[in-house]
Amino acid sequence: MDEKDAIAMLGALSQEMRLRIIRYLIGRGDDGASAGEIAEAMDAISSKASFHLSALERAGLITSERQSRKIIYRVSFLGLGGLLSFILNDCCSNHPDIREHCGLPNFEC
Repeated sequence: MDEKDAIAMLGALSQEMRLRIIRYLIGRGDDGASAGEIAEAMDAISSKASFHLSALERAGLITSERQSRKIIYRVSFLGLGGLLSFILNDCCSNHPDIREHCGLPNFEC
């Protein structure tokens, strides 16, 4: 991952509903959820949820797949993991104090 991609992902996550959507989709795992299900879980109107889903997908944090008349969204574990790895390893040089404060004393990506 390069700096430009990381900035795009961090920018997408810097909004409350988008962060809540990521948390929700992580909990849904491989099943994912439709835009309507996500909107309902976020207590938001569908158009607002779709706006935020588009931003997360453009940033590479979620993926979408058409299933019949629905679009199913899933978190991109590859994208999210790449961002976390970039922050820990590239930005923070895998600093032991940061690993310790994350509760990951032996973590390396």
